[in-house]
Amino acid sequence: MRLILVLGDQLTHDLSALRLAEPSDVVVMAEVMAEASYVRHHPKKIAFIFAAMRKFAAELREGGRTVAYTRLDDPDNSQSIPSELLRRAAEYGADDIIATEPGEWRLIQALGDMPVPVRQLPDDRFFASHAEFADWARGRKDLRMEWFYREMRRKTGLLMKDGQPEGGKWNFDQDNRKPAAPDLLREGPLAFAPDEVTAEVLGLVEARFPENFGRLRPFDYATDRRDALKALDHFIIHSLDEFGPYQDAMLSDDPHLHHSVLSAYINAGLLSAAEVCQAAADAYDAGRVRLNSAEGFIRQILGWREYMRGIYFLEGPDYTRRNALGHDRDLPPLYWGAPTRMNCLSHAVAQTRDLAHAHHIQRLMVTGNFALLAGCDPHQVHEWYLEVYIDAYEWVEAPNVIGMSQFADGGVVGSKPYVSSGNYINKMSDYCRGCAYKVRDKTGPDACPFNLLYWHFLDRHRDRFAGNPRIGRIYSSWDRMDADKRATVLSDADAFLARMDAGEEV
Repeated sequence: MRLILVLGDQLTHDLSALRLAEPSDVVVMAEVMAEASYVRHHPKKIAFIFAAMRKFAAELREGGRTVAYTRLDDPDNSQSIPSELLRRAAEYGADDIIATEPGEWRLIQALGDMPVPVRQLPDDRFFASHAEFADWARGRKDLRMEWFYREMRRKTGLLMKDGQPEGGKWNFDQDNRKPAAPDLLREGPLAFAPDEVTAEVLGLVEARFPENFGRLRPFDYATDRRDALKALDHFIIHSLDEFGPYQDAMLSDDPHLHHSVLSAYINAGLLSAAEVCQAAADAYDAGRVRLNSAEGFIRQILGWREYMRGIYFLEGPDYTRRNALGHDRDLPPLYWGAPTRMNCLSHAVAQTRDLAHAHHIQRLMVTGNFALLAGCDPHQVHEWYLEVYIDAYEWVEAPNVIGMSQFADGGVVGSKPYVSSGNYINKMSDYCRGCAYKVRDKTGPDACPFNLLYWHFLDRHRDRFAGNPRIGRIYSSWDRMDADKRATVLSDADAFLARMDAGEEV
């Protein structure tokens, strides 16, 4: 008798641990407070995972598996994965436990510390194994995603022709930076009404997690593979073709634009990364979508997602504690919905609260950019992202935040910090039109805080970045400013930060 552990982000029938299962083995699944509360997850995320777990367990039973499933409110629930495994081992007389490696160091270590040995099998749902990524990284001075992405294209053959990239180029970034206009005919992602299983879970989450940041209802995410496949088909048919040009755009009244909102389904295992990428490539091959859209979408999964996982496991368990810039400011209350006069942040945080989702530019260039410019503690920023997004798991979230967004890893992920003034947000969105601040003002009480904090950030980190080939030349613009103007910018930025630190609305 053996136990086969299946976690809430491993809802894949072809999971490596399940492939090893014999008819006499017992699959163990458990909703536990240790996982639901190690950070204060968005209620939608908790509901999504629990509902998807319950449905997956039912599918396993229908397929003839024996499943020992623990619900959160079961009276015998010991409320942690290791404790539930020990309880089930005693119940079934099992002395062998098989698991697919978890996606977080925290759980890997917890399983490794159990008194009963747990065999952790590789999670082969990814394109690159840990060993492959380590081999690629070995001896490289710079671990740039672009070079890794090209290797993944060659390995998979996606958008390749006779050994060369389709269209003669590896990426089409220059075609994918257009601002978007409002469009009442834009389809958006497919929505699903809660069924009986999901409705029951919503009631549980409502009762047990009433204080968590985020709105639970309405809830319209898919919670099983059948509906996740429908969401994929809908995206490919209705949104992928225009995804590319407008993937960086932001609109106040259109939170999704052409984005797929499939990441939650992929990261939980309801969809495989391979089938999603193949669907996009097939749509291009059939002439239904433009190349820059198919390539840009595939790059987010085959390139960036795989690269993030590689960095997370290569860098080790201490990665989330890195703070190369020495930032220590507390994340301000506006990140939990406190009023702010900054329209971009107000919209991005409200969307996050309501949907548990915001696309990559909202995360990187609005919420992340502001936290970096303001000098916020990167570990607090990391935990906020882990808390508020439905697709957030540490293996993918931490390198995106600690590395790309906050430059706290000192340049492992990015060759420069992703900082910008208000001009970028104004170019790529309509946020600035409805803002109390003026994006064209560089100083004074109405100046966009991004303008003030941009120069403040560069000035205080001059020793580190003045020689950076990608950002160093900006200092010549700063140096050409009148000395009095520079002093005013820094003074106004300090005053803004002082007001924020004092809890005033900013």
